[in-house]
Amino acid sequence: MIKHIVFWQLKDEALGNTKARNMELVKEKLMACADIVPGIVDFEVGLGGSGLECTYDVVLYSTFEDKSALDAYQVHPQHEAIKSFIGEVRSARQCMDYEVI
Repeated sequence: MIKHIVFWQLKDEALGNTKARNMELVKEKLMACADIVPGIVDFEVGLGGSGLECTYDVVLYSTFEDKSALDAYQVHPQHEAIKSFIGEVRSARQCMDYEVI
């Protein structure tokens, strides 16, 4: 199994929206990808909230059966469209993929 974890910091304002609105849009768009390819085992999107420690605004925590499932997800047209949107609204990104044995 492969864990795919991505963190994003969003701009205070982008594409005519506030950071809070773009956080919700990122979550909606990502959750629409929760089953776009076979081999997605787990798919969770979290938003930073007041009163909770967070250095990033949005996190994707996902699990794939294997690297080929992750690769299929990465090149899926729906995922590519989200990457374009997130690229416009984010100020920073961190990612880590690792194999669970």
